[in-house]
Amino acid sequence: MGARILLVDDDTLLRRSLAFSLERAGFRVHTAASAEEALAIAARERPDLVLLDIGLPGMDGLQALQRFREAFGVPVIFLTARRRELDQVLGLELGADDYITKPFDTDVLIARIRAVLRRASAASPSRVAAPLVVGDLTIDPAGRTVTVAGRPVALTPREFDLLYTLATAPNRVFTTNELLTQVWGAEYAGQPETLYVHIRWLREKIEEDPDHPRRIVTVRGVGYKLVPAA
Repeated sequence: MGARILLVDDDTLLRRSLAFSLERAGFRVHTAASAEEALAIAARERPDLVLLDIGLPGMDGLQALQRFREAFGVPVIFLTARRRELDQVLGLELGADDYITKPFDTDVLIARIRAVLRRASAASPSRVAAPLVVGDLTIDPAGRTVTVAGRPVALTPREFDLLYTLATAPNRVFTTNELLTQVWGAEYAGQPETLYVHIRWLREKIEEDPDHPRRIVTVRGVGYKLVPAA
């Protein structure tokens, strides 16, 4: 049986057509027109992934994301209709696993869904490795926690995945496309702006001076490496 997808959008035609396409791709789909309805369905059906429109009536997608995270720990992909909404998602970085702007190609969305499901499966506690220690950083993939010199640091899911990837090979230079492919999926290769933004956010959380980083080091023209700090 395919993964269970919960599609949340107030556009009736979009829900019907997208649900049909997702079912043809092998997914099991439940749909909801509001966040409140979706949360009730999620409590009953326990979806593997949520496709969540931001501009919903009543509780909006940004508020709903918090509820889905707290109650179910399920991966969420945002569906955004306007540039303003996309700017809001990137600015708040509330922890969505991915986003895609409308109108979108269904095949691209399906590829994004599969990439997020692969990452979620790889990060499940039954399959993760032991904690990684890189200098004063401790990264625990089972609990998805990070400490810097013993201080807990709250990271979004994507920030955690990026840091963990770098930590698997300290001092090794990862190219920009390597990081995009491993953390976001092959379909993101050639989109370095996505990586640059997340590197900046990550530095703001784990570096004493984000403008002069000593842990996540840029190798100009190539990519980034994680350097152990005492």
